[in-house]
Amino acid sequence: MNTDHQPSVLLVGLGAVGRAVGARLVATSQCEVVGAVDPAAGLADAELASVVPGVNATARITPDLAGAPDADVAFVATTSFVAEVEPIINELLDRGMNVVTICEQLGFGFYDHDPIASRLDARARTAGRTVLGTGCNPGILLDRLPLLLSSLTTNVNRVTIRRTAEMSGYGGILSKFGFGLTAAQFAAQRHAGGVIGHVGFRESVAALGDGLGWNLDGIVVDEPEPILFTGHPRHTLHLTLKTGTIAVLRHSARGLVDGRVVIDAAIDFGIFETADGFPEGDSWRIESDFQSLHFSSGRIDSYASTVAVAANVIPLLSGAAPGLLTMADLPPKRFSAKGDMSKLVTR
Repeated sequence: MNTDHQPSVLLVGLGAVGRAVGARLVATSQCEVVGAVDPAAGLADAELASVVPGVNATARITPDLAGAPDADVAFVATTSFVAEVEPIINELLDRGMNVVTICEQLGFGFYDHDPIASRLDARARTAGRTVLGTGCNPGILLDRLPLLLSSLTTNVNRVTIRRTAEMSGYGGILSKFGFGLTAAQFAAQRHAGGVIGHVGFRESVAALGDGLGWNLDGIVVDEPEPILFTGHPRHTLHLTLKTGTIAVLRHSARGLVDGRVVIDAAIDFGIFETADGFPEGDSWRIESDFQSLHFSSGRIDSYASTVAVAANVIPLLSGAAPGLLTMADLPPKRFSAKGDMSKLVTR
């Protein structure tokens, strides 16, 4: 494996996010992408440059980890579920790699998935390697960001978060939300467990509560509900929504202390058009007896932000503490965007 200042990276999963993260790493020249793993038909044994332009011509896609090259860091973008990603991470750790994953259930894995999280933590410590669960959400917007903002007041008693999440950049995960389904199809698939909405709400709420020192006695995640159906077809790179199908759904969660709501989060996920009339941004309200704070932003592209968070943290993961970490364990310097000063325009 490389031991110089430019880490080598193995991409595990070449969906929309995996490809985009690889492209960002190549564009910033902070890492060398040495290969990828994806069993999809048409990808296995192909040149990686065919889907991630700019990588070394020798880098290839293998159908499994056994044939993949070693690397300093493996970026895993295969699944939202920790039970499915555990064997992948174990194999990577056994080969001496650090791991960055956007598996949502590892955003704060010790809350709901302690047995698996504890096993991964112990294995990573034994190997002297780091496993990091990261992403836009969980990772930053519903947990790390409000924690940082809370430092501006004292004795927080409630946090309210509202988001409008543009989803058109994503690929495979769109099916979990039910975009493009009719109302009847949505109801049937939700009942069957095929539509689950956002995976990671519980992890974000648990991480925020933990950071604020709250002993949550419950986390309630509502069923996702469609709130806008298309009046005409809408197109994304990966999906076409027919007329009369779901374009936007709302998913919400609450954290409770002594039966009182202390964390109130709701996200409208959608394939949006300007005429839809949804808020063009997100908001965070942090309430305390000392003072209440309100912050707002323009609309944050969840897909682009997930890609950015991963691409920013991967080059600086080496040297982090061994074990299973979350974004709350890293100082912001380790995942802040690093500008290329040579590109600054002087006036």
